[in-house]
Amino acid sequence: MSKLGTLGARLHRGEIGYDFVGKRKIWYGISILITITAILGLTVRGLNMGIEFQGGAVFTTEKTSISVSQAETYAETASGHDAVVQKLGNGGLRIQIAGIDTGKSDEIKTVLAKDLNVDPEKIAADLVGPSWGEDIANKAWQGLVIFMILVVIYLAIAFEWRMAVAALVALIHDITITVGVYALVGFEVTSGTVIGLLTILGYSLYDTVVVFDSLKEQTKDITKQTRWTYSDVADRSINGTLVRSINTTVVALLPVGALLFIGGGVLGAGMLNDISLSLFVGLAAGAYSSIFIATPLVADLKEREPQMKALRKRVLAKRAQAAAKGESVEEPVVEEEFDDDEEDAAPAVVGPRNQPASRNRGRGRPSGKRR
Repeated sequence: MSKLGTLGARLHRGEIGYDFVGKRKIWYGISILITITAILGLTVRGLNMGIEFQGGAVFTTEKTSISVSQAETYAETASGHDAVVQKLGNGGLRIQIAGIDTGKSDEIKTVLAKDLNVDPEKIAADLVGPSWGEDIANKAWQGLVIFMILVVIYLAIAFEWRMAVAALVALIHDITITVGVYALVGFEVTSGTVIGLLTILGYSLYDTVVVFDSLKEQTKDITKQTRWTYSDVADRSINGTLVRSINTTVVALLPVGALLFIGGGVLGAGMLNDISLSLFVGLAAGAYSSIFIATPLVADLKEREPQMKALRKRVLAKRAQAAAKGESVEEPVVEEEFDDDEEDAAPAVVGPRNQPASRNRGRGRPSGKRR
């Protein structure tokens, strides 16, 4: 077995682990710092909205020797608006001018043809009205809000409201960081960006639900034992799925990174940039939030419950008692009193099922009783 496979197996069995929940304040602080930076980027620079959302025109020319900077100057002079120019693979230019009236497009096209020294008939023009772009933007926001509401409802039913709240916080965290990076980098926000955002939300939610499912299973009847607190089991759930999350994220990031740095950066494909940047940033942020934000936040909320506070006191008292006697604090603590009617009841399973049978054999009932 490879070293990574061995590490994953040991994490899953609970033999080793990292205290994610215990160090949650560090991760909260890092997330708050990143989020503030993203918000500042949005406030200071704002988003570079594409013509799908602002309205405008896109002019595509045939092969020309005019440079991108010269074309930008010509386009801004002809339209009176900022222009975005990209060099295409065939040597032509893609000139995007947002915020212009569609009735003015023919005039701009004529001026551009003259400045660029190309035939006006060979300049393709795609027009988007401002009202249509605004409608698309509104529908995108509506879709995002509906998605969030459905996620919260589903998680509240499938798990509980605390997990739904934690997942929602993680999703908002991922969106804020991704959108903030778009503002800081200056990439254009297009329909491809919206597709990428919705994709990363689904991925982030999947990663979070995997941990939540493990946590739900391992905390069943948790108050019937005195070995682990809720935070302990939350840590074990994260560690048990850690290698899986890392592997899934790396495998997903490799092709997306190729799209972003090779397809978008080297080949200059604009639409690839729009989709791949949101995917790359969102996938990384989603993996981070699932491990460092969502589950520790659930543990924070659960530890506020009276029964979990009482459990923590019992666990800490047992550990202190064991430490005073020089015993291992990791040994399972079995309750001393049992009713005769409960002899055949299955013991509560909390934490990973990795204890050897010989360790717990015979501990489930008083020593004088035998079958």
